[in-house]
Amino acid sequence: MSLLDKKCLSYEGFVKPFDEVSEKQFLQKVKNWNLISSDEHKIIKTFRLLDFVNSIKFVNKIAEISEVEGHHPNISIKYNIVDIELFTHSIGGLSENDFILAAKIDEVFELNK
Repeated sequence: MSLLDKKCLSYEGFVKPFDEVSEKQFLQKVKNWNLISSDEHKIIKTFRLLDFVNSIKFVNKIAEISEVEGHHPNISIKYNIVDIELFTHSIGGLSENDFILAAKIDEVFELNK
């Protein structure tokens, strides 16, 4: 099943974060996301839009998807640059939810270029 067809699950700390093998496996399923290995492993991606207004529209669409999925990214906006950071806060690392949301964010970006 495609990541786009999946829904985020509520983990509430009862699962462990992905190990390095799972992180790398799922990283191959999303386009141009980068893995950050620090205290909490995260995936990040920078999106470049036409201008500030388009950045805000993009972020608003991400917010809608995030609310539906019950999984929320960290977002930074710098005029036409939107930085997205994903990790599963409740487990302190990466889970399938992060990659599901990454795929859905990519789809929104591609549809609204």
